[in-house]
Amino acid sequence: MGDSDGEDVTPELPLEVLVYVLTFLHAADRKEASLVCRSWYAASQDLRFQKDVTFSFPASMAAQALVGRLARQQRCSLRINQLDGFSVSRSLLLQVGERLGPWLEGLALPGSSITEASLLALLPRLTALRRLDLRGLDSLFMSGAFLSREEHRRQVRSALSGLEELDLSDLRYLSDLTFTRLTGCTPHLRRLALAGCHIAFEFDPYGGRPAGAGEDSSALLSLRNLRRLLVEQHATLRELDLSRTGVTPQSLRVIAQVDGLVLEELRLQGCRELTDRSVEVLLQQQRSLRRLDVGGCTELSSRSVQAAARGLQALTELSLSRDWRITERGLAELLSLPSLRSLDLSECLHVSGEELISGLTPPSATRAQLRVLKLRGCTYLRDTVVLSLSQLLADSLLELDLTSCVNVTDLSVCAIATYLQRLQVLRLGWCREVSDWGLLGVAQESRSEQHNGTGDGGPSFTRTFGNMGFFQPPRMPFEERPKLVTLNQLQQLQQQRAGASLLQLQRLQELDLSACAKLTDCSITQVVRFLELQRLSLCMLPELSDAGLAAVGRSCRSLTSLALSHCPGISDSGMAQAAPFLQRLQHLQLACCSNITDRTLHLLMQHCRRLKTLDVSRCKNISMTTVDLLQSQLPFLEKVHHKLIGAADPMLTA
Repeated sequence: MGDSDGEDVTPELPLEVLVYVLTFLHAADRKEASLVCRSWYAASQDLRFQKDVTFSFPASMAAQALVGRLARQQRCSLRINQLDGFSVSRSLLLQVGERLGPWLEGLALPGSSITEASLLALLPRLTALRRLDLRGLDSLFMSGAFLSREEHRRQVRSALSGLEELDLSDLRYLSDLTFTRLTGCTPHLRRLALAGCHIAFEFDPYGGRPAGAGEDSSALLSLRNLRRLLVEQHATLRELDLSRTGVTPQSLRVIAQVDGLVLEELRLQGCRELTDRSVEVLLQQQRSLRRLDVGGCTELSSRSVQAAARGLQALTELSLSRDWRITERGLAELLSLPSLRSLDLSECLHVSGEELISGLTPPSATRAQLRVLKLRGCTYLRDTVVLSLSQLLADSLLELDLTSCVNVTDLSVCAIATYLQRLQVLRLGWCREVSDWGLLGVAQESRSEQHNGTGDGGPSFTRTFGNMGFFQPPRMPFEERPKLVTLNQLQQLQQQRAGASLLQLQRLQELDLSACAKLTDCSITQVVRFLELQRLSLCMLPELSDAGLAAVGRSCRSLTSLALSHCPGISDSGMAQAAPFLQRLQHLQLACCSNITDRTLHLLMQHCRRLKTLDVSRCKNISMTTVDLLQSQLPFLEKVHHKLIGAADPMLTA
């Protein structure tokens, strides 16, 4: 149709149609589309796209204008970095309270040193707040006077009565008195995080009760006070994080036995004093647990695995990472839980994966539908197991971590590409036997399967036992059992061509190929072509050149994080070809890239305006003057790592 001047006018699509079109886009693509015109922006603000939206930015003058624009949001959360006690930070917090107070659902203030007065002026205005993150804000709690006035407590209690999540992790000066004041203003908590806090887990040696029962400690949060909170808020509290604290077996029993407490999530990562018996007691009392993290609890063994398999029928997520005493025992029973969705066995050095296969293999009446499987550092994992797992989890697995599985070869990569086509996250860092052939789908016969650890070349060396030529790993019981997948089956997989290339994994959002030193531009240019890929690591690839980097830039335009550290073959030329396509990039690592110069930083200023973090450490051809200019030009830049720039790297010149 034409207007009065005879010119063609394109009719605008109804808002409902635009909203429907945007539902097919990934969040990053939808964000780009919202910048096209006003009608597309309006469509992107539909409520169905605004669930759990968090805006992250550093404190600055520009941030005040951003807060003003966010006032149009119905609901949102903020993560503000680098706040301090100066006027810019005070004005920003004041504007947050005035503009967003009735709509702000979450507030996090990491890496800040704000004053008590600034926070107390803000909190009473945040009447819709559901999540508050105060981790590491020692400046608030050092004096012990936070919320000491009844008037302030009354104002904060009125605003935060609906608060559901409180994060007080990594606070060195959290005392009993301050903890009581703060939690008294938040009577309906669902989640409490105290990870890394100094907590006094002490007991009366005669009565078996928590010590200090008479009065609040002025210096340290005590178990007695923590138990008091659990008793008072047992009706609502469902998630507790005590990671990296000194919780003892007896303290854990006291927490688990609180009357009426029904936990659904418990995180005890790095609590090294816990024993198998303490975990068994915990699981007897808290049978409703769905998510349990006991990673880094180095005294635990397979007894804890069996206790979880038998006692937690609703378990969906279990982390056993760095529990070095855990073996195969109990894993098959664990994988029979139909509710289990995520399993982390990273650095469980005695796990080979055989029992995982047993638990997943029919005719099991019920079995886990794993979406996340982390096997980082499981050095006994071999191609046969990876193939079986790929077949058994083909319909469910979304994330697979095989970092530092040194016996994984090209055959495993072919199996993953053939069967796990729903995969969104794949980590193969430090799998040094992975080569171009594997990524391209043309696998060679596995040397580890041919020689089985011996042969003309002498004994094989493992990461666990070093390279002492006369010292072999002991034979493990699971190595004597017949393999579920034979070498013949692996050779049949080798003959498959269609569908075996890594390019088949078009749903990938994260890919880690760090330190796979056999990879070259040949496979990177042909295979790393993923429209939805957001995070890519190609660190320590000596054969990666500017051609490979340019191809990545052209083919992976959704990247928000790119790691290229220790890649001597890339230079300003490659960055010049890739940067125009990487306008969404937020995190870039270029440490120890000796051919990168100031020109690359100027390219980043021009094309990568959303950059948040940059690492150019040990880049000898970059000057501090250009780094300072970069920091002044990029509005969202939070951190630049620039150690030993402008000088030769002794490690590279040696």
